[in-house]
Amino acid sequence: MTNDTTSDRWAPIRTGGRLSAHLRTHLTVLLIVVVAELIGTITFPLGPGQVVLLPLLYAVVLGLGLSYSVLGSVIEPLRSVVDEDVSRIASPLLVIALMPLGVKYGTLVAPSFYDLVAAGPAFVLQEFGNLGTILIALPLALLLGLKRESIGAAVSIAREPTLGVITDKYGIESPEGRGVLGTYVTGTVLGTVFFGLLGGFAPATGLHPLALSMACGMGSASMMTACSTSLAAAAGGAGVAEDQILSFAATSNLLTGITGLYMVILVGLPVITRLYAFLAPVFGRDTAATDGGE
Repeated sequence: MTNDTTSDRWAPIRTGGRLSAHLRTHLTVLLIVVVAELIGTITFPLGPGQVVLLPLLYAVVLGLGLSYSVLGSVIEPLRSVVDEDVSRIASPLLVIALMPLGVKYGTLVAPSFYDLVAAGPAFVLQEFGNLGTILIALPLALLLGLKRESIGAAVSIAREPTLGVITDKYGIESPEGRGVLGTYVTGTVLGTVFFGLLGGFAPATGLHPLALSMACGMGSASMMTACSTSLAAAAGGAGVAEDQILSFAATSNLLTGITGLYMVILVGLPVITRLYAFLAPVFGRDTAATDGGE
């Protein structure tokens, strides 16, 4: 009985009696990859910086567009090929597909080992950036009409560790749970595209490329990859090697997954609950429950 959760998680990728769905899934992915690679990297200036569009971004957009709930909802032949079964298979396969990427980034870390050690305190202190996110996101969430949902939505970037913390403390059906789930889903759908564009434009800020590469590590492998790859392409003339940018981003991403959890528990949640109690009356929102629970 202890393996029920694991079995349920990986059940969609079992091939028994589902070869047709698997074939359609892999052929669809292959088609998306071929089209994205044929388009190639596109770079164009925007103000003081430049936007770098990578094949990864096209692949995400094409994957979203071809799904059964987007174009498939209006194109019946497409829906019959890329149906709900294909989406269910693709979700756990994404985790497997990212494993070789993690190994690749691991091989990039060793050559930059001494640089990473020297930057060690910066990697830890960057987690305080969560507080800046709270100060910006919470007022905006309240202005948009959210109430206690804003606590879960604005406490961090809301990847898996944060989702687990909020679910454990408040429950997924609570307002806070709905808020963190909303941010999680939004990040899953739009995060890779957003951070890919942001990484290409980031050098226009004038910040050092290695500082920017550390900012790419926000706890999501796909978002970090899009951000750091775009950053490496855009910052090519800044005297920093592409591998160094990627290794700093990968290390930051790993540490964010570890230290970010404690930052949310020990700092983020206490700060945002108290800030909510202060700001909710200012924005005319409900303050019936500000003690951290329902």
